[in-house]
Amino acid sequence: PQNDLLLRAAVGEKVEQTPLWLFRQAGRHLPEYQDYKAQTNKNFLELLASPACVAECTMQPIRRYDLDAAILFSDILVVPEALGIQVTMPGGVGILVPEPLTSPEEVHTRLPSIDQITPDFVQTKLAHVIEAVRTIRTQMAEENKSIPLIGFSAAPWTLMYYMVGGSSKKNTELGVTWLEDYPEASGDLLALLTKIVVEYMDAQVLAGAHVLQVFEAMGMMIDDVNFEKHALPCLRTIAQELKTRHPDIPLMVFCRGACHLNNQLVGLGYDVITMDGSVDRTTVRQQLGNTVTLQGNYDPAELIEENGKTVETVRATAKKLLQELGPQRLIANLGEGLGGKESPELVDAFVKAIHEESAAMILQDS
Repeated sequence: PQNDLLLRAAVGEKVEQTPLWLFRQAGRHLPEYQDYKAQTNKNFLELLASPACVAECTMQPIRRYDLDAAILFSDILVVPEALGIQVTMPGGVGILVPEPLTSPEEVHTRLPSIDQITPDFVQTKLAHVIEAVRTIRTQMAEENKSIPLIGFSAAPWTLMYYMVGGSSKKNTELGVTWLEDYPEASGDLLALLTKIVVEYMDAQVLAGAHVLQVFEAMGMMIDDVNFEKHALPCLRTIAQELKTRHPDIPLMVFCRGACHLNNQLVGLGYDVITMDGSVDRTTVRQQLGNTVTLQGNYDPAELIEENGKTVETVRATAKKLLQELGPQRLIANLGEGLGGKESPELVDAFVKAIHEESAAMILQDS
């Protein structure tokens, strides 16, 4: 892509201005997304089933804002769906797995075996997503948006959490209960999930993704000991496998709610480590230094007009983020995804502030 700021920042090259994109930049906060949903008469999961709809939703934020990357419009639960686990969206309660795995035996009776998880399996079961990646690349070329496309998947622990618990709101302890009560079945499940995540992300790269983001979205639902014992080895394997297959594709990781363990992610093979809102920026930069690119961690609450936020306050807080982390070895982003109440005007102000303030800082340093 002509704009390769994000690719360069990810691997530690010097940039003229700090690149940025936003978690959940497509979708709910954009009026054009709400209009499109109404016009197509589709809910979120129905949009995801159509490559043309996915491409349109992916394009909307990069038409509106001067972002340095597009991200595939999708959901983390397409992976359990590919394994035959039903996912529903009843409305108002997020996404649910109505029939989660209820016993260790079901890991083997309800899911494919690990040997069945091949590139062909992914190409068949996730054909609509892979097709969407190709459609987005075509659409980006047609609209002259020459920026990187980010592919993504949830990490194995997060997928397991949903597959045994069913929801982000209820039965939240079931994931860890499984790890402790059914260690063998949990190990088999995590191994299966690790394999499909690798094959799925590999397929996204082959279809045209330039960068990959791994989301450990349920990092807050696992204690540190279990994280180190069960989640971390999966993250390591994913990075090693993908780096072997695609040494030039930058890898980004986000352990939401477990960012106090970010120092353990250094050395796993990820180029970019994401911070959520809980961490102290200056401390993280001191701890991790400039050996790794950091991503994050602007508070999306700063982008909500009802909170009394304005273009001026956004500029000031964006500048503070750059001062605390430095404009190099940084991909500016949020500490969590856009929730839907954010003002597009303030989001635009944030994008502009990061670009302008970082460019000025970098110029001054030189």
